[in-house]
Formats: sequence, C-alpha cells, structure tokens
Amino acid sequence: MLLKNKNAVIYGGGGAIGGAVARVFAREGARVFIAGRTQARLDVVAADITAAGGAVETALVDAFDQRAVEKHAAAIAAKAGGIDIALNAVSVMHDQGTMLVDLSLDKFMQPIEGFLRTLFITSKAVISHMGGKRSGVILTLSTPGSKMAAPGALAYSVTCAGKESFSRVLAAELAPRNIRVICLRPHAIADAPAAGSYTKDLFKTLIWYKDTADGQPVEEWLPDSAMAQSTMLKRLPTLSEVAETAAFMASDRAGAMTGTVANLSCGSVVD
Repeated sequence: MLLKNKNAVIYGGGGAIGGAVARVFAREGARVFIAGRTQARLDVVAADITAAGGAVETALVDAFDQRAVEKHAAAIAAKAGGIDIALNAVSVMHDQGTMLVDLSLDKFMQPIEGFLRTLFITSKAVISHMGGKRSGVILTLSTPGSKMAAPGALAYSVTCAGKESFSRVLAAELAPRNIRVICLRPHAIADAPAAGSYTKDLFKTLIWYKDTADGQPVEEWLPDSAMAQSTMLKRLPTLSEVAETAAFMASDRAGAMTGTVANLSCGSVVD
C-alpha cells in the first residue's frame, strides 16, 4: 500500500476531486479525514470508503474560517498522532468568459480571494502537525489556466498562476521541515460534472458551451468537446487518473519531488 499508516486530511472531501482522492487514499492504507461544508456529501464518500474496508472520519468545516480549520487540524493531530498528507480540493464558483471591459473588480477578485484564502488557511493549519521525523506532503490543485492566454479567463488564470506560485514558494519554505509541496494540474476533468463537480454549473454559463453544446448536458458534452480535442491525447483526464496521481505524489515513492507541478492536462499545456 502506497500510504499505509499515513494520516491524510482532505478539505473539500465531499466534492468530485476530493472524494475521488479520499477513496484512493483510503484504499492505499491511509486514515482519511474528510472535511467540508455539506454533511450529506461527506457521508456519501465516507460510506464508500467504509464499505471498501477503509478508515475515514468526517467533519463539518468551513475552509474560509481560519480558527475552525486550525481547531480541526489540531484535533486530528491529537487523535492520530500527526498529519502526514493534506489536500485542498475546495472549489469556489467564479466568472469565466467576461472580458476586462465588462468585468467588475468584485468578479475579478472572487476566485483570487476565494481559492488563495482557503489555500493559505489550510496550509498554515496543517504545517504545525507534520514534518520532522515523519515526512509531510501538501498537495494543491491548479489548472492549465495558469499557462494559457485565453480571452475571458483573466481572473481564473491569475488565480491558477497564483496557486502554482504559492505551492512553489511554500515548498522552499517547508523543505527544511521535511515537508514536500506538490501541485496537481489537471485540465477540465471528463467525469467530474457527473460526479457533482461545481464545473457542471460553471460550464453552463460559458458562451462557448452555449454555442457548441446543442442542448447536451455538460456531463455528456464535455468528454468529446473541443476542449478535449485540443489536447495532445485528444481527451480529458479522469477523476481516477487525478486521484491515482495524487496518491503516488503523496507517497514516499515520490519522496524526491517537491516544488513542482504534476501536469495532468493530457497535453493541453507543456512545461
């Protein structure tokens, strides 16, 4: 097992990506602590993990509430003896498709403030409980938006570039404490909308979806969309691929990797 005897906390653990990663982490032997704002969604993930024989605990935690996140992290560490792995899979609804001329300051700041605030809060909360003799790993999430120059994606592209920069600089700070930081960069995930991802609603607001979907639901349109065809592999990554990569990056087998981005864009962007 890749993660045997590891303690992993996943913020946004009831979501499409967070839930997929939680299931794989538990399968690989980790004791998983999933946190989020909707108990029903956390319960679905927990039930799957329990049914498969894994160890999981849920907690209602708002990742925007610094004191609540710190209290939760401290409780995990006290109970489990420390935190070995942390993933921030929190999603923030935002605007895509609006050009600067029509974009308000509030809409521009929404993803920057939202995503980076939770990334700061969750990272700061766990670092006191990991590292030292037991190596620690912080996993973050980005998208090819960090590299692309796409009209109407100004706020989100700046956000993704910020998350990758945050991860890279944090890796330099935490390396002396035996904590690695790896950013995962998947493209739009083919089966995420069907799994309840917020992107199901996000894509419906985009002009290029309205112009090309021809009435198809997002979950049916996305896998064969122009977005998928624009990648080298002519497809989009799956939740399983993202989760399996997360498990490997969090494991000791990837122990020499830090301060880098795992490009899961199927060749949408190349570093």
